[in-house]
Amino acid sequence: MIKATENNEYVELTSPTILPKASGFLWNEKMMIHMNCRGYAVAQYMQPEPGKYSYAPNLEAKTFMQPEQPYYAHHPGRFVYVKDEVSGEIFSAPYEPVRVLPDKYTFSVGKHNIVWKIESNDILIEMSLSLPKEDPMELWRVKVTNLSSMKRKLSIYPYFTVGYMSWMNQSAEYNEALQAIVCSAITPYQKYQDYDKIKTLKDKTFLLADQEPSAWEVNQEAFEGEGGITNPSAIQNELLSNGEARYEMPVAALQYRIDVEPGEEKAYRFIFGPAKTEDEIAQIRRTYFIDTNASGDDGFMLAELEYAEYIREGRGCIEIKTPDADLDNFVNHWLPRQMYYHGQTNRLTTDPQTRNYLQDNMGMSYIKPQMARNAFLTALSQQNTSGAMPDGIILHEDAELKYINQVPHTDHCVWLPICLSTYLDETNDYTLLDEVVPYADRKEVGTVFEHINRAMHWLMKDRDERGLNFINQGDWCDPMNMVGYKGKGVSGWLTIATSYAFMIWADICEHSDQLKMSKEYRLAANETNEVVNKYLWDGEWYARGITDDNVVFGISEDKEGRIFINPQGWALLSGAADELKQRKLIQAVKDQLETPYGVEKLAPSFTAMREDVGRVTQKHPGTAENGAVYNHAAAFYIYGLYAVGEKDNAYRLLRKMIPGPDSEDIIRRGQLPVFIPNYYRGAYRQIPHTAGRSSHLFNTGTVPWVYRCLIDGLFGLQGNKEGIHIRPQLPSEWQEVTVKRMFRGVELQFHIKRDASVTTTEVYVHGNYIEDGIIKDLKSDVEYKVLVKIPF
Repeated sequence: MIKATENNEYVELTSPTILPKASGFLWNEKMMIHMNCRGYAVAQYMQPEPGKYSYAPNLEAKTFMQPEQPYYAHHPGRFVYVKDEVSGEIFSAPYEPVRVLPDKYTFSVGKHNIVWKIESNDILIEMSLSLPKEDPMELWRVKVTNLSSMKRKLSIYPYFTVGYMSWMNQSAEYNEALQAIVCSAITPYQKYQDYDKIKTLKDKTFLLADQEPSAWEVNQEAFEGEGGITNPSAIQNELLSNGEARYEMPVAALQYRIDVEPGEEKAYRFIFGPAKTEDEIAQIRRTYFIDTNASGDDGFMLAELEYAEYIREGRGCIEIKTPDADLDNFVNHWLPRQMYYHGQTNRLTTDPQTRNYLQDNMGMSYIKPQMARNAFLTALSQQNTSGAMPDGIILHEDAELKYINQVPHTDHCVWLPICLSTYLDETNDYTLLDEVVPYADRKEVGTVFEHINRAMHWLMKDRDERGLNFINQGDWCDPMNMVGYKGKGVSGWLTIATSYAFMIWADICEHSDQLKMSKEYRLAANETNEVVNKYLWDGEWYARGITDDNVVFGISEDKEGRIFINPQGWALLSGAADELKQRKLIQAVKDQLETPYGVEKLAPSFTAMREDVGRVTQKHPGTAENGAVYNHAAAFYIYGLYAVGEKDNAYRLLRKMIPGPDSEDIIRRGQLPVFIPNYYRGAYRQIPHTAGRSSHLFNTGTVPWVYRCLIDGLFGLQGNKEGIHIRPQLPSEWQEVTVKRMFRGVELQFHIKRDASVTTTEVYVHGNYIEDGIIKDLKSDVEYKVLVKIPF
């Protein structure tokens, strides 16, 4: 039912109904499309703010992907109706909207394309979706094959939804010169001042065909008639009506009447996307369908090849072979791809949240470190002289802070040294600290080192009289918006995370020969940990915070929200928890937060509004931040477990992030193992029958932290100023693994295995024992063979 192909390039699903929300996603520099197995799509492109060209109702037009994205009959989609002109039978590919169960079905999610193969009544329909590297448009191939022993008379109807474009002005027609359906609209606006903003938008949606159709329809109501979308009246006729839409709901439907001999194939190509003018569409036609190179390849084919290479550029820096082949496939192929998507696109926003921007580029440190370097400079250029970081990073001159970035949060400074440390581990590029960067609020400049110093001092000062960090209207948890809006509430997690940030920055200061400053920050970390243990330790675990009214929450006395995962994991990282506290909080997490699908963010989930905590308590129990298996927070905890040597606990929870390997688990989650979602449903002890369902949201800060867990923790191949430090933490049941690690332009081949003759980890390079386990003076012209012996 679900398997990886032999070359691991695709993950295949062989049923359209067993995992109805199974999906894959593609992206380029200007757009993203999330495509599910049944043909429904959520697509968005940048102009420069996010826009759509295949529309859903007004509410959805204001959002991108939603958690547990709902689909319905008229949800935006890409379909092909097929009619047997002799019998009158119809079916649709890939499954919607007709929902005739095919004789054979394969949905293949690849790294650079998505492919379907549908067999019904001896007709094979093959569909594939790819993208160009930069242009915001979809590249579609549709191939029809007659598998029977007799000639078949068929009509094929590629059907691309356009939807409700605008209440101001919308229309559609077929343009014979372009061989395209062109749907036009005007983006609604009220104030005349907004006209300048909307007049440059791409308000046309086009479906461009490489072959002239037999007929077409552009009016959705006329196409569906009385039969509706599942059995459209228009395809009961010999030909579509070649209609037009005049302030009516547009659609892009083409008809190809074909005779297909036994074994014969008919192939078609289509381009679907937004444009501003018909001249632009004409240029797209010339570029992709008409102009060819010396080999006879047109732009469509070249774009597919270029896009495949673009995706290959996002290869990770480790390739593993372990006793868990499914883990290998995910880590080698899908995890770095998801990490690359985040760094390349900034989640398709012009004002990413500061924490997201920094963590996403922490991940790019492993893939494209120069991009990460530039991102750190961009972020710091928007810091105020006080040291405070903004809630979002502006990436376009016309952008402004929107939505959650207009709500004051207090955690953004903490991510600077934490994310920067990964970049420095990977590159040893300490020259970054000497780069001179301006401040946002004054004509003043400072080095990166000075900028981060100011951020650390801002964290030291933004505290109450006890030394606990203020939360304002949120920290990492966006909807925890009412803990400190009066100016008194504090975040237990942020205080702990601040201690960890001080520790990390102290290390960086030490490596930069700033020994006095390093000592200052180590002292600050220790003092912060003392405060944490004085005010936040509840006897078995750490509290989440203290409200404006001085009520401690996330403690044993609470009936709901009794324990939160974040303070526990970060207390392992910061050193706040000594060995006794470590044992206690780890046990509390096992008992109260761990589920078959991972570790929950909090428990029990809130079932009613708690006005001194905020809107997190209004979310449905077990979803999102209210007690889901929120993988970003889980990854923090797992990284903390590796930090204190809890290798078996860490790996057990790490493996739960990936659907499978057994089909029962995959079906329960409803998701293919090609990305880590931002959450799986939680409230496992309260609402067990929904627990484990995937949110299908692949925008998540989880993935760079999972990569850190693998490199720094599981395989223990972390860079430092001297070289690469080898400290693997394999789970007890693993006997050996091999890892290929690309590091600072050098390839290292590691063979890590258990050996009864050793009591501590021993590292050998080309047979030579490395006493401190650090491989130094790496040379790019040497291929390193490293044997790592670990005790039983």
